[in-house]
Amino acid sequence: MRRIFSAFIGLWVRGANHGFIVAVLDFLLLALASYLGYALRLSLFIPPIYASDCLRASLLLPTLAVVIFALFGQYRTLWSQASLEDYVRFTKLYVLAVLVVFVVNRVWHVALFPRTTRAILSFAGILFCGGLRVSWRLARTHHDGHGGQLKALIVGAGEAGALLARDLMRHTSDLLPAAFVDDDPQKAGKNIAGLDVVGDTSHLAEIVRAGGFQVVLIAIPSAHGGKIRSLYDQLAPLGVQVRLLPSLRELAGGQVSVTRLRHIRLEDLLGRDPVKIDLDEPSNYVRGRRVLITGAGGSIGSEIVRQVLQNGPAELFLLGHGEQSIYLLMESLSRRGTSVPLHPIIADVADAAAMEDVFQRWRPQLVFHAAAHKHVPLMEFCPREALRVNGLGTRTLARAAGKYGAERMVLISTDKAVNPSSVMGATKRVAERVLEQEQRRCPTTAFMAVRFGNVLGSRGSVIPKFEKQIAEGGPVTVTAPQMKRYFMLIPEAVSLVIQAGAMGRGGELFVLDMGEPVSITEMAELLIRLYGFEPYRDIPIVFTGIRPGEKLEEELFYDPAKVHPTRHPKIFASTLREVALPDEGLDALLEEAVSRPAQASNLLHQLVPEYAHRES
Repeated sequence: MRRIFSAFIGLWVRGANHGFIVAVLDFLLLALASYLGYALRLSLFIPPIYASDCLRASLLLPTLAVVIFALFGQYRTLWSQASLEDYVRFTKLYVLAVLVVFVVNRVWHVALFPRTTRAILSFAGILFCGGLRVSWRLARTHHDGHGGQLKALIVGAGEAGALLARDLMRHTSDLLPAAFVDDDPQKAGKNIAGLDVVGDTSHLAEIVRAGGFQVVLIAIPSAHGGKIRSLYDQLAPLGVQVRLLPSLRELAGGQVSVTRLRHIRLEDLLGRDPVKIDLDEPSNYVRGRRVLITGAGGSIGSEIVRQVLQNGPAELFLLGHGEQSIYLLMESLSRRGTSVPLHPIIADVADAAAMEDVFQRWRPQLVFHAAAHKHVPLMEFCPREALRVNGLGTRTLARAAGKYGAERMVLISTDKAVNPSSVMGATKRVAERVLEQEQRRCPTTAFMAVRFGNVLGSRGSVIPKFEKQIAEGGPVTVTAPQMKRYFMLIPEAVSLVIQAGAMGRGGELFVLDMGEPVSITEMAELLIRLYGFEPYRDIPIVFTGIRPGEKLEEELFYDPAKVHPTRHPKIFASTLREVALPDEGLDALLEEAVSRPAQASNLLHQLVPEYAHRES
């Protein structure tokens, strides 16, 4: 019996897609509505005196209505997938058709319409034809819900969750919303958007098991990483799909709909509470200024470009050594559209003549210096190149900034510059020392550095590597089980960099609050589960040993006692001169290291005495 019913529903849904069938049904239903208008007004059996009028009315209304529906494309609508807008359009056309019938009848006296008859047939017509169309939509939902749609539980019965549920029910998708869970006790047992609130998130796993849900939709855009992680930890052992509405930052005022749902990502689980930014400070020091951003084509540099653009600069100079990355950035910005003049510059920051030309020609007032070699193991084999770009490049840029009167220069530094064990970290420490020296040489320009750890999604980070290894079936390679790193999201890190730039008066070293360090092994396990596999069973994790220059854990400060809070709770400040080191010969040692590649590694130890290189 169930199969017969399901087959009938399927045939009924397919009938909604044939305009001729819809037109015939409209004609018959409107004819029935016309008959009821007379029958309910007079009697079930129409008196002979009204019989001819009833017959003419039963032809006039269906004929004119069907013609009007056809002219305005109603029979091209796929009623099994109709939206609210389609029903509103149908209602307007039906009202038009009824008005036309009454006007035609008044002019040509086709039939006698008692006033009560007009009201009854008009109401019956919209009820019959509208109900016909709604039945197709409901039949499609029933048919798909038992033959392809996945039963979904929505976490969060707030405004976003309710909008999502309505959008899922209004449009055809692979998801069939069935219930809510919400932690608000006032919503418990209530019905929202046609769905029951069946419990709270503390019993999420039990609710999913008992209800046979196949997909869980997290519809809490304001939720931070800790909340999402706690929900995911309950769901991961169940093997259900987990999808997520983006955060408020990602939605950025966009409409909540099924199209905004996405699969949960690693950064959703590692993210922290949203960072609050003072929007006035960045605007005040960026607005109307000429801004130079080096390394503009990189992951961090390009995000600095996008966020600086939001603060109204006068002009933006996008400097990069790789032409392809700058080209792609320019293409991306042109698609978004901006009224700020953009100037692409292909140059090497260590090229003194090129930097002299840039500053002499364009006179940038603000400089964000993100250009660097940052790949730790690779730079172990190229100490001279790391020193040339990270050390000499920073000095060349800083010297030009001071010479041509830039207001401030912000260096993007790294936690690897603290007691460095790698060439990359040591050369970034050289860059910090260079800024401290240039601050004394040119006190009218405010030089400062911002130090933070790894950023999720940046080029060369561990995440793309893990994803590639998972896609290839494994193994996922981790250097050591105890290895931990600090992580931030790129937009979060950059917004704090720009905020720190507003605070600096010259000579500061700002350190961003990176939260708690994250276990790389735990990160690998999470990522494997997000891809639908079980770590160690489906995808093995292999420990390869610490590579040259790596530490098990990074540090953010040389001496925490010399670090003090700022007015922003996520930004701490020290001075560029964290460690008492002699400055004599810094320039000479740097230039010698670059000019004598064979001696670069030894000279790097003289430049950074605390540099303790770790061999593999």
